[in-house]
Amino acid sequence: MKTSLTLQMEETLYYHCREKGEIVVEEVTMPDDFGIVDTLSCRLDLQKQFIWNCYELKVSKADFHSQAKLSFIGHYNYFVLPEKLYLTVQNEIPKTIGVLVFHPYLTEEMEVPGFFTSEKKPQRQELQVNEAELLYRLLTAQAREVGKAKRTARGLRVFGTRQLYEELKKRQPDYDLFGGATNYYDRFIEESQVQAVEALKEELEATRHAYLSLEKRFLEEK
Repeated sequence: MKTSLTLQMEETLYYHCREKGEIVVEEVTMPDDFGIVDTLSCRLDLQKQFIWNCYELKVSKADFHSQAKLSFIGHYNYFVLPEKLYLTVQNEIPKTIGVLVFHPYLTEEMEVPGFFTSEKKPQRQELQVNEAELLYRLLTAQAREVGKAKRTARGLRVFGTRQLYEELKKRQPDYDLFGGATNYYDRFIEESQVQAVEALKEELEATRHAYLSLEKRFLEEK
């Protein structure tokens, strides 16, 4: 599960790439067993050739030293790091790899969570995979995200009860046992009970109205 910092960096990077006129998507599976790149972007240069950029997001020293494969297969490749981590590992970064350092905004009123400073420029390298296959992987990832957006637009009705239950279980660690203001489990139960009571009240009122109508008709017929 992604940390809050990872999500902030991911969102900021998406807009950073879009502002440069690039096509961008997260979590793209690379061909030829090159792993999964955290964020992949591309653009056309003046010669109408694709320029491919790969970004690996790291938020901790353990994350940086993870055994997970680094999918630096693009023409330009970057580490995306918070400032504190960059200062700790800057001497371990290969000379060919660039670095974007994330700085969060102190206010939530901004359009994105933060901004980047370019602390190290990458060196261009040859593309490490077949470009046609890489383009297909980019399109596949884009189609996946479009599918997610369409499901979100249609709301919860497209998800089965079991899927919703499993999602609630994933969020169990966020449950406040001491009765905080955002105990959504308790709120759900409470609101369900209120709705049930209101429905019973409406049913009771309808029954009472029907009874009075029948009683009035009976008295009129006597």
